[in-house]
Amino acid sequence: MPYCEVDRYQNGDKWEGVRLFYRRYGRGATKVLLVVGLAGTHDSWGLQIKGLTGSVEPTDEDAPRTDEEAGDAAAAVSTADDDGDGEGEGAGIEVCSFDNRGVGRSSILPHKSDYSTAIMARDALALMDHLGWKKAHVFGHSMGAMISCKLAAIAPHRLCSLGLLNVTGGGLECLPKVDGQMLSLAFRFLRAKTPEERAHVDLETHYTKEYLDEKLESCTRRAILYKEYVRNISSSGMQSSCGFEGQINACWTHKMTTKELDTIRGAGFLVSVIHGRSDIIAQICHAKRLAERLLPAARMVDLQGAHLVSHERPDEVNNAMMDLIKATKYAMKPHEWSSQPEITSGLIVMGFEHMRNIVRVMKPVRVAAIES
Repeated sequence: MPYCEVDRYQNGDKWEGVRLFYRRYGRGATKVLLVVGLAGTHDSWGLQIKGLTGSVEPTDEDAPRTDEEAGDAAAAVSTADDDGDGEGEGAGIEVCSFDNRGVGRSSILPHKSDYSTAIMARDALALMDHLGWKKAHVFGHSMGAMISCKLAAIAPHRLCSLGLLNVTGGGLECLPKVDGQMLSLAFRFLRAKTPEERAHVDLETHYTKEYLDEKLESCTRRAILYKEYVRNISSSGMQSSCGFEGQINACWTHKMTTKELDTIRGAGFLVSVIHGRSDIIAQICHAKRLAERLLPAARMVDLQGAHLVSHERPDEVNNAMMDLIKATKYAMKPHEWSSQPEITSGLIVMGFEHMRNIVRVMKPVRVAAIES
């Protein structure tokens, strides 16, 4: 199994390594690092991995692909050419997703002080070093977006672009919208001791009611997702209290200073802030405020959906991610990026490239004088 040692910590009288479990998907010069949110594991990004690479089969073990997966991978490759991040690797996208410290198969550290978004950003940076990636497009969700912000401020030269899904500024902004529904959910979450109890709360917290109640053949989506949640939680186990409390501490203590935001804004890469309008965990007003503070580098993309808008609207989220990757490849300027209306189809980026090609063709050719 692929592990990366990213840090050391003292456990009693001895020092132990902090290991991250990770997976790689697809192949190509364009590198994409996916940073998951609170209590999530690497496979939470499955729909985005499928959209970007055409397959959810990891390549770190060179698992054989079916004919259908090979076709999907070829289609994904055709949408992303070499953007110069890799050397001689050709077209295509390589994705890495991983379990943050405190969850899944990664190390569970015992103290809250072992967790902060800055520490976890350095974990992600160490993973990039381990993979041999000089630069990458970095996308984070929720707590993962906070970690990605810190990574962008700590090492802006390592980012091709920054994508922030359902992000807040941490601290008090982590407090959800307080109403009767949320108080009930919070009470049930704290009392949840079994996968079944946790699944009910997670579904109502992360998805819109309309999405859950939608009929799919003989049952609702809620019933299907409930079975999936119970199965996944039962197989991986509930997150340990140390890991959960540590990650909560990372969210609560997270803060981006004006200097850090200035660093991101002036780094030269593009930023996309993607959010679900009905998110009751990370309120969209905080995301919009962050996008405004990152102008002109940032574009706000709000979609119909809740905290897991990446699951509710995977095609639209995947298109927004590809828009950012393509705009970076085409060297779109920050003011051109942020001034365009919100998009979910990639048509504007394609149009930008088409106009650039026209200008290139029409540009007068400089002819050197012929010596007689």
